[in-house]
Amino acid sequence: MALKSGQWNRKHLIRFSMKEFRYLGPIKQLLTFADISQKGPVQDDEIQIIMNAGILFEDEKIKSVGKHGELLQEANNLNAEIIEVDFPAVALPAFIDAHTHICFAGSRAGDYALRNAGSSYLEIAKAGGGIWQTVTDTRKASGESLSEGVVKRAKNHLKNGVATIEVKSGYGLTVEEEVKMLRSIHLAARQLHIDLMPTCLAAHVCPRDFSGSNKEYLAYLLNDLLPDIKRESLANRVDIFIEDGAFTADEGRYYLEGAQSMGFEITVHADQFSTGGSALAIEMGALSADHLEASGSAEIKALASSSVTGIALPGASLGLGCPFTPARELLDAGGSLAIASDHNPGSAPMGQLVTQAAILGSFQKLTNAEVLSGITFRAANALGLKDRGRLVAGQLGDVVLYKTGDYRDILYYQGSLKPDTLIKKSRVIYTIDD
Repeated sequence: MALKSGQWNRKHLIRFSMKEFRYLGPIKQLLTFADISQKGPVQDDEIQIIMNAGILFEDEKIKSVGKHGELLQEANNLNAEIIEVDFPAVALPAFIDAHTHICFAGSRAGDYALRNAGSSYLEIAKAGGGIWQTVTDTRKASGESLSEGVVKRAKNHLKNGVATIEVKSGYGLTVEEEVKMLRSIHLAARQLHIDLMPTCLAAHVCPRDFSGSNKEYLAYLLNDLLPDIKRESLANRVDIFIEDGAFTADEGRYYLEGAQSMGFEITVHADQFSTGGSALAIEMGALSADHLEASGSAEIKALASSSVTGIALPGASLGLGCPFTPARELLDAGGSLAIASDHNPGSAPMGQLVTQAAILGSFQKLTNAEVLSGITFRAANALGLKDRGRLVAGQLGDVVLYKTGDYRDILYYQGSLKPDTLIKKSRVIYTIDD
């Protein structure tokens, strides 16, 4: 089967025969990211590039990558399905967006206008806007409409080469409403051919209509919400926002210890406007500390010495007009950097991962290798995923193809060069429509 420019199936997965093996090629440049470390700086010449390459898939995984001629012969010997690429193509691991809030209702265009007119994020929140506005709108929405919104937004990510998306709750802030959100994410996942990873962010803020203290609210979540989530297998990840106007580090420690005792993996919204969250993430052994715009040299040094992945969210910096995560400093200190979109209705409505990553690279002077690592295998590591993010044997067959002969074009065009094809678990699920 040939992949031709302009061809795509709008409604259905492109069907293959039930053969166990399939082959994709020829590919002008194939970027494997095979031997790059999870931590520290990366030079562009460290990217392993196979020229005139092919990929042999076995079931949902990569069996081998190598030179087109050699692998094509092996594929024919295996009676594999041949997926012919008849245009100059660059292949790299499908992208991973490790931090989003794409389950929501309503708009916060008013917040954006107020910020640009001089109001701060925290001032808007205290006046009744911010997260609470989205909570109000999301509570009014049905689970079905929330799911439809997730599907719509996830498909836009898919068209930009993203095959794995982390999706947070956090706009319900009651047991019933948080469960509604997480069920909506699962309903959306059943309608998509990419992976959604739900995270419970019920500890986003203490809701205004809760009569108790912050700690009492967190106890309510631990006692009444997290057991329900565990029983229904709605999420295996828990997040908390450590910030002025949200939760303190001491409150976060209490909550995260309880969540960990139930078997949840943890991550932290950390150091967005003030410091303290990243230290808690390190102390608790979180998978990631996300935001870090306020992190100073002490926080960066501590993160670099830990196993916690720092996740930069340049979309939030663009939406709020605040500094970017000190990504260059984190990498030079030996830390691990992932990059995510933070797609949400308030501070990061753009939802364009590659564009945001390219812009962060320009401002923080990151190599192409560092940026692309941050949205592939390092993003996978931030989610605790070991089965994707590199094009090597044994990994999932998650591949994005660009119609270009030079991989550097991907970031050079800052997101305006769109993927031609997205392959998920060795199946073609999207080819671009001219």
